[in-house]
Amino acid sequence: MGMAPVYILGIESSCDDTSAAVILNDQILSNIVANQEVHRQYGGVVPELASRSHQEHIVPVVEMALSQANITKDQLSAIAFTRGPGLLGSLLVGTSFAKGLSLSLGIPLIDVHHMEAHIMAHFIKGSNSITHNREPQFPFLCLTVSGGHTQIVLVKEPLSFQVLGETIDDAAGEAFDKLAKMLGLSYPGGPIVDQLAAQGNIHAFEFPKPHLPGYQFSFSGLKTSVLYFIQKKIKEDPDFIKNNIHDICASFQYSVVNILVDTLDRAAKENGIKCIGVAGGVSANSYLRKRLEDLSVENNYQLHIPKFEYCTDNAAMIAITGYYKFLKQDFVHHDVSAMAKLKM
Repeated sequence: MGMAPVYILGIESSCDDTSAAVILNDQILSNIVANQEVHRQYGGVVPELASRSHQEHIVPVVEMALSQANITKDQLSAIAFTRGPGLLGSLLVGTSFAKGLSLSLGIPLIDVHHMEAHIMAHFIKGSNSITHNREPQFPFLCLTVSGGHTQIVLVKEPLSFQVLGETIDDAAGEAFDKLAKMLGLSYPGGPIVDQLAAQGNIHAFEFPKPHLPGYQFSFSGLKTSVLYFIQKKIKEDPDFIKNNIHDICASFQYSVVNILVDTLDRAAKENGIKCIGVAGGVSANSYLRKRLEDLSVENNYQLHIPKFEYCTDNAAMIAITGYYKFLKQDFVHHDVSAMAKLKM
């Protein structure tokens, strides 16, 4: 007799997207994301507007996830939600909804760390965009890059993580967004910089590369030097940005990706690891993907990159983490509180 099917509802509301997903064991049945267009008008995420929008979206998004999965809420085995890190107001909406639903259904509640979930997205059945549905082999190194985080994590087994290095200032995604703002591009800036960079010369301009101990990252100096560089050039030529936007984006993207890939490569070699993964919103960057593919061919690494839909913030990654925690009966009480800052 096999194990009874485990249906888990995942809820993700850490930043500006409200998302709900239903998983049956490790198979995703639905993954619904409601984007908040409202932030584009403001050039960034406005916390107060974000939490209000989550309140509007959460019920319809959960209902949609259940109906697309073709189950009723009474079939759910547990509810997993993002506890942090993220915007407190946004996290509170998902947390209180998950608590209320788990209480009313009398089923367990599972808290999930947002960055751990990004890594666990690798274990969703059929989630891999490069290799043919193989899961990463343990131990593997994961480069987690998002708007708020940049770290290299040693993954020893599911739910067993050791952070080897992280950024001491800005995250990589933040650096892309800040460059976009300097260039007068809209929010979120990362994907736009990526598109513009495709037509530019990566060696047009040279930006300094920080030298840091261990596997730490720093993007603040790079951002400042680009700012001074642009200001200086505009004094010489007021149309400098307009005439060189592709080259600026390409050179900047080259610098950021180089820092990420070189540090990851060094960590893999020094720790004798042949399997690498990448997770988080910035892993959607086409140049980063290309460089990682080249690197893995050169060094015979086994490379894992989840599909786009599992790289950006989504509830499928919360649900898969919930499934692995469910197997360990790792539940939380209803007095659990959301936390804007949460250690891995």
